[in-house]
Amino acid sequence: MVLGPKSAGPISPEQFADWVERSGIRLVPRSWHPISGRLMVVEEDATWPEDQTPTRLATVFRVAGAKVTAVLRLPDLESALDLAYICREMAATE
Repeated sequence: MVLGPKSAGPISPEQFADWVERSGIRLVPRSWHPISGRLMVVEEDATWPEDQTPTRLATVFRVAGAKVTAVLRLPDLESALDLAYICREMAATE
């Protein structure tokens, strides 16, 4: 599952890797926020080939074993933390 500013939906690992390569995005981690054993929020500075001015954003990563199974990109750390805590609580009540 991928969530970004332009769309959201299921995507295969191969499609995601292809998008990362084609987009030319560069992410520099700035802070890490473990939420649970499967959720992590990472605040990052992002740049793209057409604009080298860093944009601060945050991403919620969900993992299973050694694989990332969801990437949910949000415009700021507070939004990402809020979403991650909601996801954690929803999973705890299944």
